[in-house]
Amino acid sequence: MSMQLNPSEISELIKERIKDFDASAEARTEGTVVSLTDGITRIHGLADAMQGEMLEFPNDTFGLALNLEQDSVGAVVLGDYEHIVEGDTVKCTGRILEVPVGDGLLGRVVDSLGHQLMVKARLIHHRRRRSKRWRPE
Repeated sequence: MSMQLNPSEISELIKERIKDFDASAEARTEGTVVSLTDGITRIHGLADAMQGEMLEFPNDTFGLALNLEQDSVGAVVLGDYEHIVEGDTVKCTGRILEVPVGDGLLGRVVDSLGHQLMVKARLIHHRRRRSKRWRPE
């Protein structure tokens, strides 16, 4: 015995499925950590990553995309990487690595992202610049 639907039932079924359909889309590109060795990660799924782009790892940790290959991206983690494990999700930020610049940094000890390591007073900087720039002619 085969069950047949009449046209009005089919129409109602389609309308119900369309009503319940969630068409949310996210613009971020995400990938998965497939290996991690001494702060160097291999990430699968970041097809739109750019050379020098900041990547967001779990726990507000950032990395830098360096080696762009067809199926994977090689990246260096900028900071503590002990909490990162295989299978973690990594997101593209769409931003090339930038660091704070200005006279407020004179005499300060900062990490690779410009965060103070020895806090004496509030760090005041007014601008951020890409870490790699063409030299002035």
